[in-house]
Amino acid sequence: MVEIAELDQLNRRIVMALQLNGRASWKQIAQALEVAESTVTRRGQHLLASRTVAVTGVLDHLRCGLGISVYMRFRTRPGRSLAVAQSVASLSTPRFVTVITGSFDVAAEVVVKSHRDLTTVIGQLESIGDVLESESMVVIRKFTAFEEWNPGGFAGRATDVLRNSGTVTDYAHRDWVEPERLTEQEFAIAKLLAEDGRSTYATIATRAGVSESTAARRVESLVKRGCLRFRTVFEASVIGLDVEFLLWLTVKPAHLEEVGEKLGKHPSTRYVSAATGRYNMILQGVLPSYGDLYPYTTHVIGELPGVVSADLTLQVQTLKRAWVPIDADGRPSKKETE
Repeated sequence: MVEIAELDQLNRRIVMALQLNGRASWKQIAQALEVAESTVTRRGQHLLASRTVAVTGVLDHLRCGLGISVYMRFRTRPGRSLAVAQSVASLSTPRFVTVITGSFDVAAEVVVKSHRDLTTVIGQLESIGDVLESESMVVIRKFTAFEEWNPGGFAGRATDVLRNSGTVTDYAHRDWVEPERLTEQEFAIAKLLAEDGRSTYATIATRAGVSESTAARRVESLVKRGCLRFRTVFEASVIGLDVEFLLWLTVKPAHLEEVGEKLGKHPSTRYVSAATGRYNMILQGVLPSYGDLYPYTTHVIGELPGVVSADLTLQVQTLKRAWVPIDADGRPSKKETE
């Protein structure tokens, strides 16, 4: 696997700014970074064109009543983990697929329409050649998601410049009881933003057959309702975070809320949710180096209340993020809608 080279400090900060707000204008990013707009524009466009980073619009399927998330882990025949991961990633239901180290070899997040579809989808995945064993965990509550992750590197004012706009909102996951229902027009606009999350309102309007003001209102409404998020896709190593990991926890039910809230606020956490199954809490995180794994294990995991067991697995090669295929060198492929 050929890796993308680490970026210089300014390019790293541009990627971090896009993580805070994938639709931020180059002018906004320049203001946050206190760098000339022309410099930020030139570098930012190169980062996108070289596929070092990509921005995709993602509908929150839980919020919109479009399906449920299921995390799966697969144990494979020796030497066949990558082949199995490639087979899993080629299917339409997985939105995240990675090769991992540890007790299992491949992990995936799969989206199914309802729990009644689980048998069919799991059966399809388990029938992949070289899969020896699998386990599944259904997500029942999110505490924080990738789009909310703040990689740091900015003072409060700079973060406000980037996030105080109509394209970012605070998510109160616990308040989501009734799903939001989308119109055909909203689905069409979301589909266009899945291709390119930085599409202008003018481009969206032309392709969706609506006015520019209507396109802007629809996007802003989807974001404010918690339906549409903008996911910035990149390898964490390009901003100096060399270790990506998945943490699987068994937590006593009485402590589940407390642990989820606490982990959701930790700077290394990009995603954490409660789930059914052997492990009832799943976390995706990043650390600067392998040397940080031990203190993370002892001081972060070790000090959590109610944790019965923990399984930390490292991501070796990720093949899919937020539905976007990832090339062998870690670059997001150009995403095309059907």
